[in-house]
Order: sequence, then C-alpha cells, then structure tokens
Amino acid sequence: MDSQRNILLIALLFVSFLLYQQWNMDNNPQPESQGVVQNVTQNGDVPSHSGDGQPLTDDSTSNNLITINTDVLALTVDTLGGDIIEAKLLAYDNELGSEDPFVLLKSEQGHTYTAQSGLIGANGIDTAAGRAQLQASADSFTLADGQDELRVPLTFEKDGIQYAKVFVLKRGSYAVDVAYTINNQSDTAASVQMYAQLKQNLMDDGGSLTMPTYRGGAFSADNEKYKKYSFDDMQDKNLNLTIAEQGWVAMMQHYFVSAWIPRSGEATNLYTRTSNGMGYIGVRLPQTTVAPGSEQTMTTTLWVGPKLQDQMEATAANLNLTVDYGWLWFIASPLHSLLSFIQSLVSNWGVAIMLLTFIVRGAMYPLTKAQYTSMAKMRMLQPKLQAMRERFGDDRQRMSQEMMELYKKEKVNPLGGCLPILLQMPIFIALYWALMESVELRHAPFFGWIHDLSAQDPYYVLPVLMGVTMFMIQKMSPTTVTDPMQQKIMTFMPVMFTFFFLWFPSGLVLYWLVSNVVTLIQQTLIYRSLEKKGLHSK
Repeated sequence: MDSQRNILLIALLFVSFLLYQQWNMDNNPQPESQGVVQNVTQNGDVPSHSGDGQPLTDDSTSNNLITINTDVLALTVDTLGGDIIEAKLLAYDNELGSEDPFVLLKSEQGHTYTAQSGLIGANGIDTAAGRAQLQASADSFTLADGQDELRVPLTFEKDGIQYAKVFVLKRGSYAVDVAYTINNQSDTAASVQMYAQLKQNLMDDGGSLTMPTYRGGAFSADNEKYKKYSFDDMQDKNLNLTIAEQGWVAMMQHYFVSAWIPRSGEATNLYTRTSNGMGYIGVRLPQTTVAPGSEQTMTTTLWVGPKLQDQMEATAANLNLTVDYGWLWFIASPLHSLLSFIQSLVSNWGVAIMLLTFIVRGAMYPLTKAQYTSMAKMRMLQPKLQAMRERFGDDRQRMSQEMMELYKKEKVNPLGGCLPILLQMPIFIALYWALMESVELRHAPFFGWIHDLSAQDPYYVLPVLMGVTMFMIQKMSPTTVTDPMQQKIMTFMPVMFTFFFLWFPSGLVLYWLVSNVVTLIQQTLIYRSLEKKGLHSK
C-alpha cells in the first residue's frame, strides 16, 4: 500500500471516528420533559418526595444565604435545607482573560445545577411540607491564612432532637465533606435517612464533531467501575441500584464534574429521576436509628471541581474515570501522565505536547521504517507486477499465485506499508482523547497568538502549516497511483484536512503539525538509507 493511500486511510479512519462520536449524540434526540412526579414506595424505581421515606423534589429557595470560601472554592449555601446552590472555582477563569471565576454549580434563570442533601424518614427534617430552616452562626465563613481546614455547622432542633449539618473544607481541595450529626435527647428512638443528590436542567449531551464531549450523569457501583447515565437514560428508566461497599454518582461536563460519594460503608442506594424539566441523580444512605440519649453521624463527600485525576482518585475509587478516554483509556491514561510529567519540567503545555509527539513518534520509528521500506520495495516491483498483469490477463488465480511467489522471492510483505498505519491509529486516537480531556490545557497559553490550547487557532496558522506539511509528505512519498482521478483525490486531501482542522483545538493541531514534521524528518533519513542500499523511493 503506497503512502498516499496510507494518508487517505488515516483520514478516513480519523474522520469516521469523529463522525461515530457525533452520531452517538445526534441519534439520541432529547425527549420532552414529562413534568410528572411519580409517587412510589421505598422500594420503587422513582424516589419522589418525603413522607414515604423519599428525597425531595422541592425546588424552593430562601433569601437567607451564606458563603463559604477557601483558596480554591467559593460556595453559596441556602440555609433552607442547606443546599449548595452555587460553586465558583477560583483557580479557573470563566472565559479566557476574564477576571470572573468559572461557576460550576449555579441557580439562575434558565439553568439550575445544584447539590442538594438532607434528612428524610420518620424523624427527618425534610418533609413533604418543606425543608428545614437551618441556623448559621454567621453569614460568611473563610479559610484563614495558615488554616488547613474549615468547618461550617448549620443547626436545627425539633422534638428534643438536635441536628447539625456540617460542611468540612480543606485547603487546596475540591472535596467537601457534608456530615449530619443527630443528637437524640428525646425519650424515643429517632429514625432518619440521609440523601444527597445533584439536580440539573435536562439538556442535550453537548459537544460537536470536532469536540465530541459529554454532558450528563454517571455512576460507579460494585460491579460497574464507571458508567454514563445520560439525561435520556434518566427519562427512559430510573436508575435504582444498591451498592454494598463503594460507589458514587456524578454530573459530568467537559473538564468539570460534581459527584456525591457516600461514606456509610454499608448498603447505599443509587437513583435517578426526572421532574418538571429537571434531572436528578443521587445516593440514599441506609436508614439510621438513633437511640435516646445517643448521637450518630452520617457523612457524604461532594466533589465539585475540575477533572484532576490524581485528586479525584484519592477522593474516591474510580472517580478519576470521569476523565473519559473511551475504550482506549489504557493507552490515553499513561500518555496523559507522561504529558503532565513533561509539563512539570518545561512549564508550558504547548512545549510539552511537542516533546510528547517527538517521544511517541520516536517510539514508533521502527514501524515507520518498516512501512517506508515496504513501500519502496513495492515500488521497485511495479514493473514486474505490470508485466504479470499483461501476461496473465483475466486469469486471477494464476496471477495471485505468481504474485505470492514474487513476494516470497523478493522478501516483500504486501501489507508491510499498511499494518504499521493500523497499529499507529490507536495511539493517535488515544492521544487525541488525552489532549481533549485534559483540563490542564483549558486556557493554557503556548506562545505568540496561541493563548488557549483548548480553543481553535484564531488566525488558522497551525492548520495551514499542518496542511502544508501534509502536502510535503505526499510529495516525498513513493506512489504507484496512475489513475488521474485518484491522483486528484490525493492532491486534494491536504486541503480537505486543513479545512477540517480549522475548528480543532490548537493543542490537537499542534500535535498533528509536529507529528507531520517528525514524519518528514524520518522520511528523509529512511530514504537516504534506502538509496544507499539501492532501493530508490522514486
């Protein structure tokens, strides 16, 4: 297989891969919200409201808000129920060059995305009549300089039972512990059950052809390390799983994720539901009975932040899998680790991408050499093959036998130019996902006019250079194509690829450009070596 056809194969495989990603999203149209709240029992599929031991769908808020600030988070909590209705990520700007931080959780007109938690059950404080109005000692809480942990208690008392909802935040961490402590000073046992859920408007999965990202739910269970559960899935069928040991539920989007992680160590229910245009995904801890004169605590952890793999992995098992590399995760994950290590040395993600490309292409050099050597040998055999075609005419069986004898005699593998490309494709695709899913590249500058490696090149310089280098690769490569139509298609390929790459994130285009440059260097070295051996590329 000659070089031009190899390039065409890469193009078709890569474009087909992107089209497949987009097809997955576009072939699942978003149905209209049912707008119906179902009332079922504790064992039903759709938890809907308290009074029968279920989490609430009450969306009411109050004007009694408090703020909690650390070095990386700025949270707004509604004391009516104690829900987190806003989360600002202070280390990430909202837009490139903006002084405003990125807002992950929010409660505003047209878009609600909040983290709710509460107590239900016979002695729960979240009832069908409404949420409990919790009391705070101040309107604002801030992690002071030199302080590593901030504890914010909200309190409530009812029927001789003291309830305390405590938020625990740590310096540099996006993991927030949310604990309920029940101090039962009544004469009878108290029965409560903690739930924690994420609520968000039902919306499409998001993404585009060049950036096929996912927005929706996900969960982890005992026998399912990581599984997406989209808004469509929530409307089709409510999730209802019980985990024995560890798991979590999450709402995902490009670069960022929020997740509830139960800390009970016992059987915990994972559930979803939809109501009035909202999607819910949550955890329900086991029912707890607090004896008179005793105290018990139930805890969950809320991750609300960027997809930082090391921190997420330390927070909960498999939470790092929300950095979704697809089925090639086993290749993409080490590539990302290597990229991060290189960046720690050079302090520039663009330079790190370039060095990573050199390393990857260097490691694949034996394949590349085998590919071009095979192509050169096949080029040399073309006159003999053409003579066979003229001699045997339509006798395909005899032609095949003679060709196999010729390949065996000349020690040529007719697939030698194709197989290396097929082996390289998983690495190309895995690196594509590694770059696309890296929150570290968000708003990361390279140099000059490239201020954001996760956005397209504003002046299209990198895509044009990529197209030029692709054209040069074609010109340098040996070819056996004689059909004028095929030649025109091959000539047009760099133009088509350039147009396609105009909308790619500049970090991905940078990788492809450097990869082409490395290919040109390798081609030059390989062809010089072949010419010394008497194998000419042209």
